[in-house]
Amino acid sequence: MKLSSTRFLRFAVFMMGVPVLALCLFGLPRIVSVAFEEAANGATLGYMVLGILTLMYVSAIPFYVALYQALKLLNYIDKNIAFSQVSVNALKKIRTCAITICGLYVLALPFVFIVAEWDDAPGLVLIGLVIVGASMVIAVFAAVLKKLLQEAINIKTENDLTV
Repeated sequence: MKLSSTRFLRFAVFMMGVPVLALCLFGLPRIVSVAFEEAANGATLGYMVLGILTLMYVSAIPFYVALYQALKLLNYIDKNIAFSQVSVNALKKIRTCAITICGLYVLALPFVFIVAEWDDAPGLVLIGLVIVGASMVIAVFAAVLKKLLQEAINIKTENDLTV
């Protein structure tokens, strides 16, 4: 594969990470301060928002682990070792991270539903469902790629032993 293709994919991975980092550093802290004020005033909604925000911060960890694994996978492609066990391991970690993100947002959905009901904003639930759906699609795609790559490695090993 040409190096320019992997450069484009590296750039795409980088561009996926920048908005999430900006949200974690600039957007969510403002919401956290408002939620703390509401919680200090005794509002139950403030605690629910803090729970949602905590899950959002925690979900950033597997997100960045998955992006790192994607960059490692691109490095393996550049080094022509894409058909190796390390690539299978990277895909397995990406799948695990996607399932973790999905699970965290499934845990957050009841809280999001309560906040959406209180604020009359059904779009919040839709956003949560989109994140759950997207992470499940990524998990299934990584699992399928892992299985195909493992089969290709097995066939390659068998052919190497035959010759």
